[in-house]
Amino acid sequence: MEDELELDLLIDTSTKSPYDVTDDVAGIKTLFVNVFFIGTPGPGNDWVLVDAGFLGYADAIKKRAEELFGPGTQPKAIILTHGHADHVGTLKTLLKDWDVPVYAHRLELPYLQGKSSYPPPDPAIGGGGMSYMSWVFPIGPMDFGDRVQAIADNGQIPELPDWRAIHTPGHSPGHISLFRDKDRTLIAGDAFVTTNQNALTAVATQREEFHGPPAYFTCDWEAAKRSVLKLNNLNPHVAGTGHGISVRGLELAVGLNRLAHEFEERSIPSEGRYVKQPAQTDENGVVNMPSAISFHVARTLGFGLLAGLALYAGWSIFRKVQ
Repeated sequence: MEDELELDLLIDTSTKSPYDVTDDVAGIKTLFVNVFFIGTPGPGNDWVLVDAGFLGYADAIKKRAEELFGPGTQPKAIILTHGHADHVGTLKTLLKDWDVPVYAHRLELPYLQGKSSYPPPDPAIGGGGMSYMSWVFPIGPMDFGDRVQAIADNGQIPELPDWRAIHTPGHSPGHISLFRDKDRTLIAGDAFVTTNQNALTAVATQREEFHGPPAYFTCDWEAAKRSVLKLNNLNPHVAGTGHGISVRGLELAVGLNRLAHEFEERSIPSEGRYVKQPAQTDENGVVNMPSAISFHVARTLGFGLLAGLALYAGWSIFRKVQ
């Protein structure tokens, strides 16, 4: 009994953040992308990690996990909404210590098992600093081998029985969102986001605003539109997204419904590499892509903005260690 009490005192579940979704879905921001911990806080309780965040944040993820679930904890599984570099940045490091299954949609496996790079970004769209810098973001291929396995076609994940994975492509070919029917909780990944991820100032301030997926890496806009409509039809009560703070209640209902029904006006660029023609992909990766559109202006601006991002990253890390 005394041992249990001592362990309870080591677990800090009181810290709330704007990225927490429910009492049993906690979230943290890793530089500019969110990861989530699904599980009831408490010593030794089972939990699942959703996404692996930005490179260099493995210690921050482990620290928050131990605050929630106790010293030495590890998840039952890791689920990837998709495999873009900002969502798998710490995966290799985490898997050195955690011998756990990793799940992703089967159409995402080519980019996670060394078979294909992702379709290149389109930095000429989005109209913001993050877009202009996107040409330097890595697109793979990444190779985690058989550490990553396909989610069953019915969307069921053994380690997360109350949830189902929903295929929400567009931002990436095998993008998934997670939904818990009993309380209508949604983890949307990048199917939609709650800040303007294209703009560096919005990323830095986390200004709340419903948006379609980050434009610079979205390779199929019609699919992205259908995915937002699909999620809106679920009528979620609370949602955590890959970028931006969590939203709930009427704010979520109104914001997501408006985004779904005004998606073309609010999210799809007027022109861009993948606007008129999507990248063609299959279970082996990229099959064919539309011709690149010149982005020399975006590239020039990107060089200058990289310095800004480096300063922001340094500031973020400095705040963590204070």
